[in-house]
Amino acid sequence: MKKAFVLGFMSLVLSLLSFSVAEASEGLKIVPNKDVCMVTNVYFGRPQIPVVQGGKTYYGCCEMCKTTLTTDASSRTAADPVTGARVDKAKALIAALPDGSVLYFENQTNFAKYKNQMTQNKK
Repeated sequence: MKKAFVLGFMSLVLSLLSFSVAEASEGLKIVPNKDVCMVTNVYFGRPQIPVVQGGKTYYGCCEMCKTTLTTDASSRTAADPVTGARVDKAKALIAALPDGSVLYFENQTNFAKYKNQMTQNKK
């Protein structure tokens, strides 16, 4: 458990370092699924390790994440922040926040609704 925490924390730190100032100022943006560790839910800005499970491709940042994606079905889904529906991470539209954390959306419409809500809340 301690090793998983350390690896997750290191992944988060590395992802924060991968963001440029310009990217951070843009706010929420759609990112390629292959650039996201789907276990730590962090955008790295570079391709991660592909893990094929059930004919779909998921991505992890390390061997431990590969194992998790292979053995833990719950690691392959997330809740859409707009509807709360479970989303398959391999099929999801993924958006990164400036801190590198990601959100998984069912579709472009839900992403647009969420982004609009964020814009409204900033005013």
